[in-house]
Amino acid sequence: MKIFPALTSLALGAFISTSAAADDAAMIEAGAETFSTYCATCHGNNLESSGQTFDLRKLRASERGRFQNSVTKGKNQMPPWQGVLSEDEIESVWRYIRANAYEK
Repeated sequence: MKIFPALTSLALGAFISTSAAADDAAMIEAGAETFSTYCATCHGNNLESSGQTFDLRKLRASERGRFQNSVTKGKNQMPPWQGVLSEDEIESVWRYIRANAYEK
């Protein structure tokens, strides 16, 4: 039986794409849990800000550095979370925020 390389590549691409989507969904779910534990008290449940703090859904994709800096070093009333949250947890919160951002 002859296997067509193009079909094999398409199938592999679909598998990788599905796998990446599943990994991303898992990361977003982990971010939601971390957010709920550490961030929701001030930034609102499910990212629904009360207006007392910055609405994280306004963060743009280009503001990843700003987010990282604020989380690790703190800002205004927000304490620094460096040493409390791992890099993976911070990344998962970022992905959760981006998945729910106003600007996609």
